[in-house]
Formats: sequence, structure tokens, C-alpha cells
Amino acid sequence: MTREEDPVAGGRKGPRPGGRSARVQAAVHQAVRDIQREAGREELTVPAIAARAGVTPSTIYRRWGDLSQLLSDVALERLRPDGAPADTGSFRSDMEAWLAQYIDEMSSAFGRSVLRDLVGGQTSANAGECACALREQFEVIRERAARRGESPPDSEALMDHVFAPLVYRLLFAGEDVSFGFAQGLLERLVPAGEAPHGPKDGSLPGNSARVS
Repeated sequence: MTREEDPVAGGRKGPRPGGRSARVQAAVHQAVRDIQREAGREELTVPAIAARAGVTPSTIYRRWGDLSQLLSDVALERLRPDGAPADTGSFRSDMEAWLAQYIDEMSSAFGRSVLRDLVGGQTSANAGECACALREQFEVIRERAARRGESPPDSEALMDHVFAPLVYRLLFAGEDVSFGFAQGLLERLVPAGEAPHGPKDGSLPGNSARVS
């Protein structure tokens, strides 16, 4: 469930609003997406977004605090998974399918801008919610594997040793990320051709040499 910060309520978190409040949120989020698609990121200003959404700029400031928090909320909505990960028959192939899709979507200029928006808000709450959604996806893959008799590495190991290096390169290093690089990260936890038997404590099997 999406949660948002209410500046009027002292920064407390609350559930997704209903009624008119939900309609305002939907209209403002749609305005951000439309302006960015039609005119580019440089045209994303609070007055322009408010005019497109049919609200006053003060509504946006009262609700989100500033433009960076609004863009972070829109990014979180875009990054939420829209379905369960593909079931391809094994833990290794499920993870490879997930990684291929993630890299395809997030290695583009637009995907990287969404990641930057996510972490650019006033608080880290949205990044935390996105991480929780990712763990849920990994748990779906792990539970399938367990039903097949596999013993996959835990979700924290996947976050620390597979997902985190990808985000570092995409978001902070600005490097290109290939599917082969992602496969190499996964290989350290689940060697190809072997049944998953990753560590339950999140540690790496074997040595911890950098994957190139």
C-alpha cells in the first residue's frame, strides 16, 4: 500500500488517501507523467504541474512539500511491480528472467532518472518502500523454488550481492550494466548447473573477488 507524507500532520505517515484526496493525487501524478512525456523534464515545475492537474500550486506544496518529494512519489509508483515474477521452472532461471527485465527497463536514460527521483525526495521512505517491494518479488521466486525442492539463498543475500551492485552502477557510477554482469553476480550465489544452496546468513560462498 502506498503511503505518503502529510506535511500538515507533522510528517506522519498514513495510508493512501481516499475520495477527493485520492483524485487529487491521481491527477497530479498523471500531470507529471504527461508533462515529462510531452515537453521533457526541464518543464516539470510546480506551477505547470498544478495547471495541468487542475489544482493550485499551494495544494501541491501542502501535500508534498516540494517538487523533489512529488517526483519521488511518482517514481515509487512507476517502480512498483505490476505482477508476479515470471515462473520459468527454476530459481536460477526465474532470477535471470527478473534481472534481464530490470536491466532492460532501468539502464535507459529514463529508467536512471526514475531511480534518481526515487532517492531525491525529502525522506528515504520511498526508497525503503521500493526495497520492500523488491524483497517481496524475491520471496515469490524463493517460495516457488522451495516448493520445487530447491534451497535458494535468502532475500537479503540477493539484495546485498546481486541487486545492490546493479543499482550502484546504474545510479551512482553511471556505468552501463550488461546482463552478463548480472549473471556473474548471481553465479556467486547460485552456480550455473547446480541446485541452489545459497547461504542462509547472506554471506558469499567461496572468495569475495570482484566480479568483472
